[in-house]
Amino acid sequence: MRTSQKRLVLQHDLVRLRRELHADPEVGLQLPRTRQRVLDALAGLPLEITLGRDIGSVTAVLRGGRPGPSVLLRGDMDALPVVERTGLDYASGNGAMHACGHDLHTAMLVGAARLLSARRHGLTGDVVFMFQPGEEGEDGAAKMIAEGVLEAAGSLPVAAYATHVMSARFPHGIFTTRRGPLMAGADLLSVTVHGSGGHGSAPHLARDPIPAAAAVVGALPGLLTRTVDPADTAVLTIGAMHAGAAGNVIPERAELLGTLRWHDVRTRDALREGFSEVCHSIARAHGVTAEPGVVEYLDVTANDPDEADFVAMVAAEVHGAQRYRDLPQPLCAGEDFCRVLDRVPGAMILLGACPPELDPADAFDNHSPYAVFDDAVLTDGALLHAEIAARRLAAADRLTADAHTG
Repeated sequence: MRTSQKRLVLQHDLVRLRRELHADPEVGLQLPRTRQRVLDALAGLPLEITLGRDIGSVTAVLRGGRPGPSVLLRGDMDALPVVERTGLDYASGNGAMHACGHDLHTAMLVGAARLLSARRHGLTGDVVFMFQPGEEGEDGAAKMIAEGVLEAAGSLPVAAYATHVMSARFPHGIFTTRRGPLMAGADLLSVTVHGSGGHGSAPHLARDPIPAAAAVVGALPGLLTRTVDPADTAVLTIGAMHAGAAGNVIPERAELLGTLRWHDVRTRDALREGFSEVCHSIARAHGVTAEPGVVEYLDVTANDPDEADFVAMVAAEVHGAQRYRDLPQPLCAGEDFCRVLDRVPGAMILLGACPPELDPADAFDNHSPYAVFDDAVLTDGALLHAEIAARRLAAADRLTADAHTG
């Protein structure tokens, strides 16, 4: 079968898998139907498969034809608790949605496993395929690491890679990455404002926590502009406010929940301190008390400079220089692939999956209930995964040979 025919067959299979996953998404760490579809798609390949003990993960190891080191390729599998509004004929109807493209990531990783299995006798070393649940807020990468994914081939990989699709911002089919920080570190913020309840008709006899909580929300943008160097990037967002249950009752407390995103630890530390000061100062001015909290969640997803250069080079060589662009600024989204990159040098590359008929500047972004991703990028992503893994193993083999001859 010709190469073009093989690509068409692969594309057909990956589209079918991706749409099956999209129509039946699962949220969190336990993804039984998703995992079974992955196992069915990998059936017949020469892989050593291990299932997660406490989570719904799949780890598959492909042994090369000659001994050598290993590289790791990661794809996340979980969806978001978002009600889909796309109107696609394969849209989800179960109250969850693959609004971040993880269905594409899973299908691309399956495609890479097929491509590399077909050439495994020419590989000097092994490839670990990391099918991960729980990326969306469950820290599934850390849990897979705790269960041994990084040692699945017998030793730590020499490098690890991941691809993330984007439904907006970047044109269709464009690959982009950068040296150093690619995505932000993330903290979870909370504030509980304690007052004293009372009748809505007599606020002077109570200590209303709601105005204080609202003042905190209003003051935080000023904290950013007066704390963060304009050349740096950070985001502080309050996404939830809970207080009271009736219009004529002053509640005893109000609660705020938010997130802090950062790329520099000095910025993070200054904003954490400023956040606490703003909460306490405003509470005192309103005659109430505040209980701010900061929970460290994710580190910065930082690409190893050499590995970032490597994936950029491979993307340009495999798909053409016109389809690669350097990313000038990191994103403020967070990624638990940082857990892998904290242990193993590697890189994540972004892939524009905005349908070509849409303007990426106006298209709905990842996590939107209207976000749409183009299936046409599936084979491109699978090919890039496979080439990155094969070329990285070959480079490691050359380094070993040079060391022996030198």
